[in-house]
This record gives sequence, C-alpha cells and structure tokens, in this order.
Amino acid sequence: MKKKTAVALSGGVDSLMAACFLKEQGQDVIGIHFVTGFETALSHTQRPLANSRLKILDLGKQLGIPLEIVDIRAEFQDKVVDYFTRTYKKGQTPNPCMRCNPTIKFGKILSYAHLLGAQKLATGHYAKIKKKSDGKFHLYKGHDDQKDQSYFLARLTQQHLGNACFPLGEMKKSDVKQIAAQKGLRPVTRDESQDVCFVKHASYGEFLCAQEGFEPSPGLIENVDGQVIGEHNGLHLFTIGQRRGINCPAAQPYYVIRLDIERNLLTVGAKKDLLSSECNVVEINWIGKAPTLPMDVHTRIRYRSKEAASMILPQDKSTAIVRFKKPQTAITPGQCAVFYQGDEILGGGWISPKG
Repeated sequence: MKKKTAVALSGGVDSLMAACFLKEQGQDVIGIHFVTGFETALSHTQRPLANSRLKILDLGKQLGIPLEIVDIRAEFQDKVVDYFTRTYKKGQTPNPCMRCNPTIKFGKILSYAHLLGAQKLATGHYAKIKKKSDGKFHLYKGHDDQKDQSYFLARLTQQHLGNACFPLGEMKKSDVKQIAAQKGLRPVTRDESQDVCFVKHASYGEFLCAQEGFEPSPGLIENVDGQVIGEHNGLHLFTIGQRRGINCPAAQPYYVIRLDIERNLLTVGAKKDLLSSECNVVEINWIGKAPTLPMDVHTRIRYRSKEAASMILPQDKSTAIVRFKKPQTAITPGQCAVFYQGDEILGGGWISPKG
C-alpha cells in the first residue's frame, strides 16, 4: 500500500513543489489548504474567499491530486492573531510563525490530515528531519543557507517531527523555482512568505488598532539618562532597536532601548545602548532531552540574525539564562531564542524581559 501524505498547500511555489516531489516518489498525496480569513492577497475582488477557492482548487488539478479546503478562521484568530495582539499589549514583539507552526500547521491541520488517513503532513519548509538510532527525531538546517527556515520550527516537539515531512530540505530555492517552471506548474501567489502573513495591506499599527479591544495609548519618550525628550503615539508602534518613527531630533540618531508598559514610557538611546551580554529565555521547547548543566551552543535571537556563540545556564527544564561571548544588539522580549549545535536545532524559547 502506498504511503499517504497530506501537504499543506499555501498557494506558493514551495508547498506546490513539495507535493509534486512526493507524488513523483510514488506516494499517495492529498492537498490541504487552510483558510485563515486573511487571504486578500490572493484576490482584490468583492468575493476574495470565493475567488481564492477557485485558484487553490486549480493547484490540485495541476498536480492531479485531491485537495481539501479547511476553514480555520476561528482557530487562527484565537491562536495566532489574538496572541499577536496580546504580545504587543504587553510591550513585547511577537513572532507569530513560532506560534502558528506548532498550534495550527502541526496542530489543527496535522489532526485533520490524520482524519483523512494520512500518516504525515508535509510543508514547503527548507529544513531537515532525521531519525537517529536512539529512536529520537532531530531537526537540522535546510541545505539552502539563504532560505533555511529551521528557526521557525524550533518549537516543534518529538510528536510533531515524527508526523512531519519537509521534501525541500536538501534543495535550493532557485532550483525549486526552476523545476516548477520546467514542469509548467503555476503557484497561486508569487509573493515570498512574510514574517506576518496576515498583515497584508496595512501597517502593524493600523492592523492592531483594528483588533477588538485594542486602544492606542500615547505617552512620553525619555533618553537613557531619564530626561523627557518627546511623546509617542503608542508603544505598539515600536520594537527594540527601531530607529524610524521616534521623531526626536538629536546630533546622533536615537534607537528604541526599552518599552515600559506599566509607565507607558518609551526609552531611547544610542546604538551602543542596545548591546547586552545575556537574556532570559522561558517556556523553552527542547526537541531532545533538556540540559541540566551549562552548555555551549550558538543562539539566534531573531530570524534575520546570525547565530552567536553563547552558553546556556539552565534554571529548570524550560527556563534558562543565555550568556553571549560577545554582546548582542537589540535583544527583544517576545522574540524566540533558538539554540543550535552545528546544523542541529536543539530547541527554542521566548525571550523575556529582564526582571
């Protein structure tokens, strides 16, 4: 009997080709497209969801596979969008992909895939999974350094990885696009994946203000010496390390250093004031066994930064202090710190404000 694998089809070239490669390997493939309610980029008509449905169904026809469309608007709002809003309310900067992957893709959609009889759920992520002799699953960077997405998968558990499949892990994005063109396969959208896929045609600030119960709260701006130098229109408009939008003229540019939600105060300073040698990390998901002793790793504090040499000092099974060998800039509460040893991802947790 053929293996049955479901593929989460977003409409982009990566998931399209993941499904194509699995079918060519002889697997029984079924596509799943989930509707979040934020698909307006697929259509600018008066009936965006209806038009999007037709385009997505065309992917199934191109591939010659059945395709299911699942409405998860309520779950997506609850698990991802509301989390996004709550995190900004706390004066932190959210990372919705880190929330979506375990709760939506490898939560809700994986469960639906099992109901359809699929053993695994495949996605278009550029990452690798290997099962070792100890029976444990290990997560590794994708072959394409420019497209590697292993960072966003650091909160997947052993159960998730055992049910996951990443057909593009050994490939380069440029080759995937070229093969798609050669085969005449046409994605619905040619846009690259964004960090925040559900904020389409508005700024983050505008999006947040449109969410139920979100009220902007203007306040004061002070420098690192405690001098009041201006006013802001709401802390939700800022993140650590931000330079634009402060609007306080000075001889040297100001950067956002801290957001004090209790005092509704924005603290700004020079670039050097952004440097820090350690951070607290909470709710850590360890893909393997949680360390009990200090451990040398490389830590990435945001997707677009490089891993930095560091030491993990475990406080308990899911909490640690991370000390960097060289100070890092703009360590941001709400973002994920992801731990690497070589190309392997050990896990990741949320950066928390210093106590």
